[in-house]
Amino acid sequence: MKIVMVPSGFKECLDAEEVALAMERGAKRFDRKADVEIVPMIDGGEGFAKTIIRLKAGKIIYREVTGPVGEKILSHFGIFVENGKKIAVIEMAAVAGLKLVPRHQRNPLETTTYGVGELILSALDLGVDQILFGCGDSGTSDGGVGMAQALGAQFLDTRSKPIQVRSVVDLMKVRHIDTSFLDKRLSTVPIDVACNWKNLLCGDKGVARVFGPQKGATPEQVELLSEALDHYAALIKKTVALDVRYLPGSGASGGLGAGLIAFAGATLYPRFEIIKNYIQIEEKIRNADVVFTAEGSLDFQTPNGKIPSEVARIAKKHHIPVIAITGTIGQGAELNYNAGIDAYLSIIPKPTTLEKAMINAPKWIEDSTEAALRQVSIGLTIAKRISSLKGVLQK
Repeated sequence: MKIVMVPSGFKECLDAEEVALAMERGAKRFDRKADVEIVPMIDGGEGFAKTIIRLKAGKIIYREVTGPVGEKILSHFGIFVENGKKIAVIEMAAVAGLKLVPRHQRNPLETTTYGVGELILSALDLGVDQILFGCGDSGTSDGGVGMAQALGAQFLDTRSKPIQVRSVVDLMKVRHIDTSFLDKRLSTVPIDVACNWKNLLCGDKGVARVFGPQKGATPEQVELLSEALDHYAALIKKTVALDVRYLPGSGASGGLGAGLIAFAGATLYPRFEIIKNYIQIEEKIRNADVVFTAEGSLDFQTPNGKIPSEVARIAKKHHIPVIAITGTIGQGAELNYNAGIDAYLSIIPKPTTLEKAMINAPKWIEDSTEAALRQVSIGLTIAKRISSLKGVLQK
């Protein structure tokens, strides 16, 4: 039996490679000689830059930049060369990810993407020909305003004076955006963004209402943030003649997708469409007998372009069963059956605290993978027995 493991990371706990290795250990506990192939899957979130750079034998560059709560942090991006082009890989999560926002400071009305712009400038300073940008696992909801300011955009008040936008409250004071001071190199260096194509900036399914609560927003703050992003979209339309409110991917990473389009001239792509150019995932899935995937939380959002559903979509093309290992099973998880996941199970064996769950996650992933394979084995045994009985009866 050929077993292929294609997990994503468990947000704020384990990256995709750590999850894959734990799943592999579980499979080997079931059968020491099991034919297991692991494919740690990146979706633009945590681990995106380092995984791509490892695959491409590139180099990681470290820079001190502004973190999501305004303090200086050590972040990174990568550089590799392909077909004569120097390509930078930037990961939003490494500079403004949720993991970098202390729990007591999780207020998406005040976090910033300023450091994202600083990383982009650092990459441009190294003379790159192209930037591959990963949007995912964000801890911000500023629409890319911070990034835009770092890149040179000026946000003007009613008197046409520049103001430093540090919060949603500041954003509501803006009446004009001046893009004449944006770094000129942005117009000559293509930026390709891997993002969740289904995330929108505005509306009932906009980023404020869908993801604001996950980042610490109260119901009142969600409404304020939604209003501010509507205002921001109107400013962008007035400035660059582009309506970003409902553009696919505009809501990615707290609206950073919209900012990347408007101020960095970026092109957004469904994350699997661009990532598969770097990881040959379909070939590996096609040769499997069973595919395992994983995600920190499996719920109603998973079918909307997250890794387990994308893995399942590919597997179903080749009629291969898919089992999902997850940290928690959330509301609407059953929708994943329609998305091609045949079975899913939580790794948590008993009531516990979040802290203990994060500590025990690797061991529990091993346990769950072994248990799932034992159940698959039972099914194979039953199938063989039924086939054998049918053969006897036919004789």
